[in-house]
Amino acid sequence: MNYIDLRSDTVTKPTPEMREAMAEAEVGDDVYMDDPTVNKLQEKAAIMLGKQDALFVPSGTMGNLLALLVHCQRGDEVIVGDQSHIYMNEAGGMSALGGVHPHPLANQRDGTLALDDIRASIQTEDVHHTITRLVCIENTQNVCGGIPLSAEYTTQVGRIAKENNLLFHIDGARIFNAAAALNVDVKELTAPADSVMFCLSKGLVSPVGSILVGTKKFINSARHLRKMLGGGMRQAGVLAAAGLISLEKMYTRLGQDHARAKKLFEGLKQVNGLVLDAAEGISTNMVYFNLTDEVKLSVDQIIDEMKKRGVLVDWAGPRRFRLVTHYWVDDAGVEKTLKAFEELLQSTAQKDHL
Repeated sequence: MNYIDLRSDTVTKPTPEMREAMAEAEVGDDVYMDDPTVNKLQEKAAIMLGKQDALFVPSGTMGNLLALLVHCQRGDEVIVGDQSHIYMNEAGGMSALGGVHPHPLANQRDGTLALDDIRASIQTEDVHHTITRLVCIENTQNVCGGIPLSAEYTTQVGRIAKENNLLFHIDGARIFNAAAALNVDVKELTAPADSVMFCLSKGLVSPVGSILVGTKKFINSARHLRKMLGGGMRQAGVLAAAGLISLEKMYTRLGQDHARAKKLFEGLKQVNGLVLDAAEGISTNMVYFNLTDEVKLSVDQIIDEMKKRGVLVDWAGPRRFRLVTHYWVDDAGVEKTLKAFEELLQSTAQKDHL
């Protein structure tokens, strides 16, 4: 069966053009920094995000970890959202591998960290306290609904960091989605940051890889640590070739994913048994919803039943789901998904009534 896969945009497979480019890629040994395709990708990424240099890494988790390890010493503290990927979904790497202490702040409903909360969390110079070294934000903010954070907000966070001699990192796994939703150049969203990580392997459709950008000094340190963590990938141009197509073509079509997510959102609002997040609508490629008490099926049962109907979904909580649109979900896939949910929940309601 050809499934409609809405579990994540990480499930995207390379396009035919990417596969051809990967097969024909000119390669070298990237640990020696002589893979021409990797070098071209890194140069292009740095220019697009307005930074001096860039580093191709296997994953977003590694990219974020490298930023934390470069910016912080053991015992330093990082201000981070309590719903952020760095804090929730990166296996505690900052603490386990870097000895870095997280200071989680509540993410607001709009995905931001309240500016006053950031200011209040900066440690005073006291021997009893950790040393606040870094502020991290996530754009788009996944768990809060794939919400894009504005350039104005990012500038304000950057100003607080600079005024307090702190460094500023953006987990921009989906920052090109944010730029598309806000209709701005991605540079506007990254300008205040000392470092940014973004993923090629989500909405940008590449099969593998993320990019870390920053100053030349920062990237030199990150390259050394990448090797330490086992991220020296040798003839990585085979992968970087797909990344170049991501940066040349894929970011310009993200609005299509957003439009399909909005269509999915509007359709699911009409399905009895579901309570959609963000009554005002959604901005990017994620749709979150909860099951009402009237729905007696468990999330696992719904996952199984939807799979029988040709749609793959994944849970985001005990009664909660997240659906993510991407390159391989077309209009017909959205319609098939809506029909499957409507049929499943309608048949369940009828059985309960009987």
